[in-house]
Amino acid sequence: MVKSYGELREVIDKKDRGLREKVMSLKEAVRLIKDGDHVAAGGCHYSRTPMAVIWEIIRQKKKDLVYSRSITSTEGDLLLVAGVVRHVVTSWFSPGVTWGVSRVMRHYMEKKLAVFEEWSHMSLGLRYRAGAMGIPFIPVRSMMGSDLFPRVPDIKEMDCPYTGEKLTLLPALNPDVAILHAQRCDAFGNVQSYGLPFMDQDIALAASRVIVTTERIISNDQVRRNPDQTKIPFFCVDAVVEVPFGCLPHECYGEYEPDFQHMDFYVKLMMGKGPEGVREYLDKYVYGPPTWSDYLEMRGLKDILQAMTEGRTIYND
Repeated sequence: MVKSYGELREVIDKKDRGLREKVMSLKEAVRLIKDGDHVAAGGCHYSRTPMAVIWEIIRQKKKDLVYSRSITSTEGDLLLVAGVVRHVVTSWFSPGVTWGVSRVMRHYMEKKLAVFEEWSHMSLGLRYRAGAMGIPFIPVRSMMGSDLFPRVPDIKEMDCPYTGEKLTLLPALNPDVAILHAQRCDAFGNVQSYGLPFMDQDIALAASRVIVTTERIISNDQVRRNPDQTKIPFFCVDAVVEVPFGCLPHECYGEYEPDFQHMDFYVKLMMGKGPEGVREYLDKYVYGPPTWSDYLEMRGLKDILQAMTEGRTIYND
């Protein structure tokens, strides 16, 4: 049964907003995700992707998830081929500009094995913003006149009561679970991140549950010394997991660059063999290593150190 918008907001309004420690393991955090949930990922493309959470979601064999993200990258392939996701809401789906559109995405959509719901980048962000504001829709000019307009569900038009001009009405997007990665966070869930903010803050405010993985857990004293750096407050967050290199092979600003060598290896496998190539990748790098640390060990210290060295050349603490 589809819930009313009031019922959706009531879930968020009734959250425990007390100041309490929320540190748990990766396995425990991902257990907060239920089959059929709408999971929204922070970051954008191959930047600050919560790859460790996605890795664990696949290992726990979640089912029938809706996955939304501003721009979907290689993690979308993994989720589709693993059978975890059958509905993707995004503004673009590609490993990266240099590699072109995902062959896996094309296969799943052309064969009608999954739903690809495409919004403009601006409109998707505004849908999260409406969800964060607690309003059921937001009036905008985005997408008017585009080919996307008649292709997306639930989109409407209205005459502005003040000017009489046509406006698009975008429905709010309120995920069941937000999965985010940040450079640092305290045990209570005060998230401090650097670089481009992407849509993370709005996703966190719009979601019913929020899982944050972080490069390091810091003390609350450190948070209080730099309160202006807190991008997401503790009362939004339900789980905090310390996962060093939790975005690899994607990047985390100021910590490490993308491991382009590994990504190039993956894309050649995916573009060359399609879903079968991704299954080979999943068997080796997701189902094979028993822990995220074992996955990192498989990746090799040399490549990780290289990505870290390149990433920290722009880092200022």
